[in-house]
Amino acid sequence: MAPAPVPAPDFRMAPAFVWHPDPDRLTPVDEVNRVEIDLLVGIDRSRDTLRRNTVQFAGGMPANNALLWGARGMGKSSLVKAVHEAVARQHPQLKIVEIQREDLPSIGRCLHLLRGREERFILFCDDLSFANDDQHYKALKAVLDGGVEGRPDNVVLYATSNRRHLMPRDMIENERSTAINPAESVEERVSLSDRFGLWLGFHPCDQDDYLAMIEGYCAAYGVTFDRDSLRAEAIEWQATRGARSGRVAWQFFTDLAGREGVRI
Repeated sequence: MAPAPVPAPDFRMAPAFVWHPDPDRLTPVDEVNRVEIDLLVGIDRSRDTLRRNTVQFAGGMPANNALLWGARGMGKSSLVKAVHEAVARQHPQLKIVEIQREDLPSIGRCLHLLRGREERFILFCDDLSFANDDQHYKALKAVLDGGVEGRPDNVVLYATSNRRHLMPRDMIENERSTAINPAESVEERVSLSDRFGLWLGFHPCDQDDYLAMIEGYCAAYGVTFDRDSLRAEAIEWQATRGARSGRVAWQFFTDLAGREGVRI
């Protein structure tokens, strides 16, 4: 009585796709919302490591799943999309497929459509985290490492999270205080993050990097500015926000470009 499975799309039609279950389908995305990789400042080591891993994967060589974790607004998801664009210029067979955290129980069906194809796929899950009663992580664990089928050779998973172990600290502490065997219970929950071969940490930026981000955006989009005035306004902007990050830098630049009449 169930509808017939939807066939895989023509992956040549777009560089990116979004996975939707019920009914299962991969929707093409013609224009990806991303930032040029050269505009990402203050994350050089993570950028180079992820790019090298992606080049290996796109060339058919072994590569690791990657977990990008740490401070909010520091370019974790932007880096994934920027690295894909940069590597895909030389390897057009490299595609990116976004899957929402809520759709993780259907990840096996998504991989079934990708398995065995000549294209190479980055499976991208943004803001990956789990609540107390969330069992979605179990489906992801089997796919990453440990299932009978396992992860297809032409698929690698890149995930971003504000948390290193993908779950709140109080969840781990509660397990230690209430479980009959606390060590085993904690191991079962944190073992998901162990299945990522690359852990790339992102940390709050300093003021020099924050200002360099804004100046880089101005140069890229042709916004002229007085350096002293720009620095003063940018510092005041981040002070009113109570935070300093790549996201705050972009928000300030958006306001600046609007005032200067420059489209971005």
